[in-house]
Formats: sequence, structure tokens, C-alpha cells
Amino acid sequence: MRKIVLLITLIAVIALVGCSANIHQVGNGAQGNQVVEARQWYILFGLAPLNEVDTNQMADEAVDYEIKTETSVMDFIFNMFTSYVTVTSRTVTVTK
Repeated sequence: MRKIVLLITLIAVIALVGCSANIHQVGNGAQGNQVVEARQWYILFGLAPLNEVDTNQMADEAVDYEIKTETSVMDFIFNMFTSYVTVTSRTVTVTK
């Protein structure tokens, strides 16, 4: 019984990790290690954005960069409290 619970937990962790980050490369992708982060807030569990995160402005005229949107550890902690009122967040990271 213990092995089955461990197997189900392992499968759930692997499945959830793959769904929490999206990575987009613009041009040739990140050429350096300069990172700009912002938090995108949503209401109604992601249906409508509360603020606007402009990745073009975050890239600051760079031609080659990478955009990563993910549910970070801090987002998970925030969402534990704010999801009761249907507000959630994701972190947007631009690496130039």
C-alpha cells in the first residue's frame, strides 16, 4: 500500500511540474544573465488579468531574450491565501 501511495505522489509531482512553466525564446534566446522579473495578477482563477506585464518593455529593446512565465514558490505561497477570493499570480521573467 505504501508503494502505491508513493508512486501516485511521484506521478502527480512530475505531472504538475511540467504544467507550471512556459518558456519562449525571442531571436536567439538569452545571450547574457541580466534578469528582469514582474508578477502578473489574475482574478477569477486566471480568467481576467488585474495588471499588465509588458515583456517588450522588460526586454528594453533587446533583440535576443527569453521569456519565462511560471508559478514560483512565492506565487504558490501568495495563491494559498488569495485564491479564496479567486485572485492568483504568476511570475514573468525576462532574461537578456
